[in-house]
Amino acid sequence: MVSAAIITYNEARNIERCLNSLIGVVDEIVVVDSFSTDATVEICRRYGAVVTSRSFDGYGSQRQYAAGLTHGRYVLSIDADEVLDEQLRNNIIALKKRGFDHRMYAFKVVHLICGHPMRGSGMKPDIQTRLFDKRYASWNLADVDERVTYPGSVNPCIIGGEMHHYRCNDLEELAYKELRNAELRGRTLAAAGINAPGPLCWFRAACAFLNCHTRQGALLDGATGNKVAMLRFRTTLATYRSAHRIANQLKEDSGR
Repeated sequence: MVSAAIITYNEARNIERCLNSLIGVVDEIVVVDSFSTDATVEICRRYGAVVTSRSFDGYGSQRQYAAGLTHGRYVLSIDADEVLDEQLRNNIIALKKRGFDHRMYAFKVVHLICGHPMRGSGMKPDIQTRLFDKRYASWNLADVDERVTYPGSVNPCIIGGEMHHYRCNDLEELAYKELRNAELRGRTLAAAGINAPGPLCWFRAACAFLNCHTRQGALLDGATGNKVAMLRFRTTLATYRSAHRIANQLKEDSGR
């Protein structure tokens, strides 16, 4: 039995595309929703998903909570804005039929901005472990930039096909998502004792912009890559400002 685990918040524009790609692939769909105010929950239930509401306090803990609600031994962790292509669908179906012979599986994730596959900008296609036996793997509890963890002796089996990650329908949506995540990253930095004063915040942001263009190849993505690099500047600045604010607040609270 394979269960899909999805976390959602106001994903009515995307979720149906995701759910359609799961038909015939998974035996159960578990959705953990962060109190959406649009039609997300209604759409999920129409597809037979079991929906649980839970306040969002970080991606890692939310994903692991969703995985913990599943009944299948194998969990396919997929986001509302992600879609399995036909080759990946068929390969997972074939695995189900012959029986899983690995504890976890990885495959290529292609990131799309406004419908266009990205070649650089820190979003080039990568291999991610998303299908796993939940007895041997789990999501870490990082607020953001979370990942599946497993024993070092285990090597995920790579299977053919792609998961398409539709990061945004327009750049305004991408900016909203990235700035929201900046607050989470700031919280993580503050917890680690990283507190950058004003000038250093701007320096870090400038470095992020240059890194996106040089090491991460934003030039390969043309005008879109340049806009992503500019957004990287904004979100990095917001991250360190958030960390500075939270660290100062913690200092004030401890001095009371």
